[in-house]
Amino acid sequence: MVKLFASAVYGVEAITITTEVDVLDGQKFFVVGLPDNAVKESQHRVESAIKNNHYRFPRIKVVVNLSPADIRKSGSAFDLPIAIGILAATEQVNKDKLHRYVIMGELSLDGAILPIKGALPIAIQARKEGFDALFVPKQNAREAGMVNNLNVYGISHINELIDFLNGYKQIEPVQIDTRDEFFHAQYDFGIDFSDVKGQENIKRALEIAAAGGHNVILIGPPGAGKTMLAKRLPSILPPLSLLEALETTKIHSVAGKLPENATLVSKRPFRSPHHTVSDVALVGGGGNPQPGEISLAHNGVLFLDELPEFKRTVLEVMRQPMEERRVTISRAKMSIDFPANFMLVASMNPCPCGYFNHPSKDCTCPPGAVQKYLNKISGPLLDRIDLHVEVTPVPFEELTSQNSRKQEQSENIRERVLKARAIQAERYAEQEGIYANAQISSKQLPEICELSPAGHNLLKMAMQRLNLSARAYDRILKVSRTIADLEGSAEIKTEHLAEAIQYRSLDRENWGNV
Repeated sequence: MVKLFASAVYGVEAITITTEVDVLDGQKFFVVGLPDNAVKESQHRVESAIKNNHYRFPRIKVVVNLSPADIRKSGSAFDLPIAIGILAATEQVNKDKLHRYVIMGELSLDGAILPIKGALPIAIQARKEGFDALFVPKQNAREAGMVNNLNVYGISHINELIDFLNGYKQIEPVQIDTRDEFFHAQYDFGIDFSDVKGQENIKRALEIAAAGGHNVILIGPPGAGKTMLAKRLPSILPPLSLLEALETTKIHSVAGKLPENATLVSKRPFRSPHHTVSDVALVGGGGNPQPGEISLAHNGVLFLDELPEFKRTVLEVMRQPMEERRVTISRAKMSIDFPANFMLVASMNPCPCGYFNHPSKDCTCPPGAVQKYLNKISGPLLDRIDLHVEVTPVPFEELTSQNSRKQEQSENIRERVLKARAIQAERYAEQEGIYANAQISSKQLPEICELSPAGHNLLKMAMQRLNLSARAYDRILKVSRTIADLEGSAEIKTEHLAEAIQYRSLDRENWGNV
């Protein structure tokens, strides 16, 4: 009997799987330990790969046990450890050092090794448990090589691993300067806020959103620049820290979304799912739970274009993750947490035809259609969006004018955002899990967002006239705190409060009434 080690990914963490191979008297090939169909089918891939490389596949009973046996094993990444285990059990491969390695890889019929998902969490777990080395497909080597104090070997064919184990050939471990590559790629965006002509009030709203981590919805006619502005939001957000980058990379690795030969995700993710997305695709799940779009947007931006076109059930399942900043996928035998700390940016037309409140075009919608269109988005979801911003089309003269003032670059806006975030980092230094104004709890609001008597009266009048909910009250206070931070003001002034109130467009009584 031979014992070697592989790994399985659950959520964004890995579990070491002990692979035991025994060759006995009898017939047939058995894989036990709750394997799924992909693992059971490994027999045919393993047998072909062994025979096509002129090694002997045993014609007697072979039992493969994947332990712990009460956890379901899925995917084709167990092909390589099973093949090496069989060769070691039949004394075609030296088994002396197998207990010091973690081996993962999918086999093709000719013995070539194909990429796997989750190489980064597998490498982190291998280092944590004190293994000497990790063998992964060559395409995953740079991803796994980010983990220090662990030798990571990228192999492209089963023969390379067999020759290494038998002492015929040496393989050089992957060497990566993670920090150097990470910091060099952080500001390479390719798009910039200076590309957008006009729209100064929208840029201001997005600057506030970036400074405080607030959710925002853009309402305006087709062609007004909503998508163009939203796509440039990551360019003004604070750069990822190494810890955030590692967490983000783990999620993308588990989902199989990292490109070949990728290392750390260096820029904040921007995810833009189509409005036909299903509940499971958005929040995650499936038989073997995988992260959804909200987790892939972790530490970045989730952009929902044409928000009313999304199915209502899809939007409603987002409400809890937006509050808790994580999503829990529960199954009969397991419960998995995926992080989901994202900024929501949504856009929508003001009505079905798109031209309600347009300065030059008439709305052709029948009476009541505008309100019916807005009602597709539930009140509780809108309450969780801090800034409601109306986007108006840029006049032709401003688009074509050569004399219009030079547009501000993302770099300059980002500097102001970073200063505001530094103030917040100092303010919340002793409060775990809070780093931006958007995350303040209701209990902390009175202390952090203290108002003057004049500010208190202004907010009271706005609440009564606009008929705002208690959650909208919280949102206004948080946004006004961010506006004050952008100006470097210790106290919230009435002008900060007034600007925050105007970013509740969809709460106005007369909005959408025709």
